[in-house]
Amino acid sequence: MKYLHLAVTALFLLCAYWQLNDPDWNQWVAAYGIVAFISVRAFFGGLRPIVAALPAIALFAWWCSYIPEFAQWLSDGMPTITGSMKAESPHVELTREFFGLLICWGTLAYYVWWSWRQERLAE
Repeated sequence: MKYLHLAVTALFLLCAYWQLNDPDWNQWVAAYGIVAFISVRAFFGGLRPIVAALPAIALFAWWCSYIPEFAQWLSDGMPTITGSMKAESPHVELTREFFGLLICWGTLAYYVWWSWRQERLAE
């Protein structure tokens, strides 16, 4: 199970790398990078819940800012967002970013729970 943290690290580092050609690459490299950092900390041990909770809160707030665009995408009948890698229309980019942030936040939320549980088991 411990090596799953390294797989998570590799996945999020790869996602960060794929963002380097994006116009807002710095935001996304930071988002994916912080998840990779947290998973590395979990692998080596000593991850405190607050270390994962603070970026989780920030990413949750950022994710919430995409809810209106996501709701618009739903009301438009959920047009495809997988037609090509290039985002031809704003709904494609915004919906993909919505799901990207959801994945980041969900992973961090798991690490908050996991690190809290590790602390409780150590007591």
